[in-house]
Amino acid sequence: MIPALALRQKSEEEAARLPALLARAEKLAGTVLLGEHGRRRAGLGDDFWQYRPLQQGDSLRSIDWRRSARSDGQFVREHEWQIAQSVILWLDQGASMRFSSEKDLQTKADRARLLTLAASILLVRGGERVGLTGWTLPPRRGTEQILRLAEAFTTDSPEDYAAPEARGMLPHARAMFVSDFLADLGPVEAALTKAADRGVRGVLLQVLDPSEEAFPFQGRTIFESMGKSMAHETLKAGDLRARYLDRLAERKARLDHLCRVTGWQYQCHHTNTSAQSALLWVYRAMDGGHG
Repeated sequence: MIPALALRQKSEEEAARLPALLARAEKLAGTVLLGEHGRRRAGLGDDFWQYRPLQQGDSLRSIDWRRSARSDGQFVREHEWQIAQSVILWLDQGASMRFSSEKDLQTKADRARLLTLAASILLVRGGERVGLTGWTLPPRRGTEQILRLAEAFTTDSPEDYAAPEARGMLPHARAMFVSDFLADLGPVEAALTKAADRGVRGVLLQVLDPSEEAFPFQGRTIFESMGKSMAHETLKAGDLRARYLDRLAERKARLDHLCRVTGWQYQCHHTNTSAQSALLWVYRAMDGGHG
């Protein structure tokens, strides 16, 4: 258990990161021209879609009391247009994302948070409901939801590699997964397969540090995971380069293929390149284009 003083200090540190993240995301989102939003679906109107159990984050006003009176639980009446305009996010907050090869370069986590929050801002401005996978933050609109997302994004997970959270994906919604995708790809494949089975389409954005793409290491090198749970020492790092690059290429090809067969779109982004270009790709891909 974390001591109360340490927990409070950690909470204060995370809260202090919130304004800076929001300001940077707002600025980045402002560089993308919104124009006419392409996913306002004409003709869907308020057609009834389904009842679903009340979830954390739903307001009491959304409860359908007539339907709830027929059972022990509370139910929300969900409309087709609400489903069609919902975007579900998963952001990798594992320790591997906190890597940066240079002190003046953003960590993968910082860049991923910035891009995911900026995309959320654009989507909310375009009339979408945005939330997280799982049950912690269901899709909603408005500035308050952006604040909730920003707060959620500033937390870190202790494990070296985080597996995608695939629960709570609404049928026929859209999704955005952001990670370095350097862990076992089995959970990613399972998540995208589940999403495809529910008619969910989306984008998979891989965020890498430039050193992870180039492998510039030579001589004696100690490779250690960010969570320090794994380490490997070699005297001839350069001899590993070709094999490493082959495995990375295979991984990226597998991610791209997985996205193609499930109706998603894949892009790899490096932290030393323009965040604006990555956000523009995400925005166009989420809007039904092909980047």
